[in-house]
Amino acid sequence: MKVKACPRHPIIGNADGRERGSGTLLAAGLALVVMMAMAAMLLLAQSAVLASRAAAAADLAALAAADALRGITTGEPCIVAAEVAARHGATVLGCSEGTGQTIEVRTELGERPLLGAATGHARAGPPP
Repeated sequence: MKVKACPRHPIIGNADGRERGSGTLLAAGLALVVMMAMAAMLLLAQSAVLASRAAAAADLAALAAADALRGITTGEPCIVAAEVAARHGATVLGCSEGTGQTIEVRTELGERPLLGAATGHARAGPPP
């Protein structure tokens, strides 16, 4: 069937309807891009939260170990650090005593997100 153009309402685009549904396809593609961007943002947000938790576990473990090193609390400094880190869902990767009664602790969270393990690093000692 051939469509005739009316002088008052000219036909815009293809008269045979070959472009029907192209807007739906474009909208579906755009929705897919938006969903992928949101998934990427959620992964980055999860990584930021886990990195913050790993850093907090390292801070608290280093402070507890420094107190044990100075004799304020009882116990071996690195064992105390491991216990405190375990209470926060982390494991101690490294624990070393430095100069001037300082201690350095590296932790890693037990949870493994898609973007890699979350680690923390902290150093603590007596006040200056």
